[in-house]
Amino acid sequence: MLYLAIFTLLFWFTVWLDAKLGMRKIAKLEKVQEDVDINKDGPLLSIIVAAKDEKEHIEASLLTQFNQTYSNIEWIVVNDRSIDGTGDILDQLVQTESRMKVIHVKQLKEEWLGKNHALYEGFLQSNGEYLLFTDADILFQKDTISKAITYFQLKGLDHLTLAPNLKGSSFWTNAFVSFFLFGFGFFKRPWKANDPESKSAIGIGAFNLLSRTAYVGIGTHKRIKMRPDDDLMLGRQIKQAGKKQNLALALDHLQVEWYPDLRSALVGLEKNTFAGLFYSYFMVLFAISGLFLSQLFPFIALFATTGAAQLTFALSILMLFLAYNETANKMTKGANFYLLVLPVTVLLFIYSIARATILTFYRGGIIWRGTFYHLKQLKK
Repeated sequence: MLYLAIFTLLFWFTVWLDAKLGMRKIAKLEKVQEDVDINKDGPLLSIIVAAKDEKEHIEASLLTQFNQTYSNIEWIVVNDRSIDGTGDILDQLVQTESRMKVIHVKQLKEEWLGKNHALYEGFLQSNGEYLLFTDADILFQKDTISKAITYFQLKGLDHLTLAPNLKGSSFWTNAFVSFFLFGFGFFKRPWKANDPESKSAIGIGAFNLLSRTAYVGIGTHKRIKMRPDDDLMLGRQIKQAGKKQNLALALDHLQVEWYPDLRSALVGLEKNTFAGLFYSYFMVLFAISGLFLSQLFPFIALFATTGAAQLTFALSILMLFLAYNETANKMTKGANFYLLVLPVTVLLFIYSIARATILTFYRGGIIWRGTFYHLKQLKK
């Protein structure tokens, strides 16, 4: 058992060191100096928003976007078959904002996921040199676009994605969000996306800014029209095409309520958990086993061992906490508060993977925003 404890300690020390060095390579948007000249003479930006039953969020989100210091913007907001009054809200807003265009999608085209189809339809109506794909529930600070475009141009990028501050309305939702971001940092190593020599890629649905040339060059959303993890896949297409990509943190500039409660989070993850594991049952078993052995077993072993092994497992848990601090706590505010319930959130995350996989298998596909998509189509 001592050898296993030593291996676990070395593993988490390596993860912590990798994260500590890696997170330094991710810029913070608040440290970017706003360029006043860009605000006046910057290129046209097309902000494309897909909205499906977003009655509770869409108006507040758009009003924060209309208030940007960057002025050369057009909005193409796509009402994707909403039945909750979203379309009426958009029709009212368009009367007061001349830069906004509303598209009402009545029917989904075959072999398209709803959101991907809506974003593509929005692109077809856009004119901007730059394209920003964002979700319908994101709240923007007024200088977010200005700073993002300044950074985009300074770095000579083809794609910039920003990490927002994710929040929930309950303790367990926030604990789950924090652990999700820890897992994201642990498995994805997001800082590698900023390395042009690395194949690692990233995309976050809250904010995907691309040059029009780059987006067309990768084949638009047509290339990923049946991917429920469209944001990640968009980033992957950019990297595979040899284009320059960056991730930056925007915790003070973008905010979103990821899910209102824990149950909603579990339901929401049904659509992309299995997809993120390449629809492979082997990868599901690998992920669950990896989570158990790396992040739950050290806590069990702490109480099941004595002497040097127990001390080594205790040090392993300390290194795990330090790795959490370098990832989750840097990607959302206050994540360290939920460290004490980490073993519980590990179990919740294992449950979410198993649940999503079993439901996808049982249903023969996924249900996303009220539409069923067959597993055979998704795999293809």
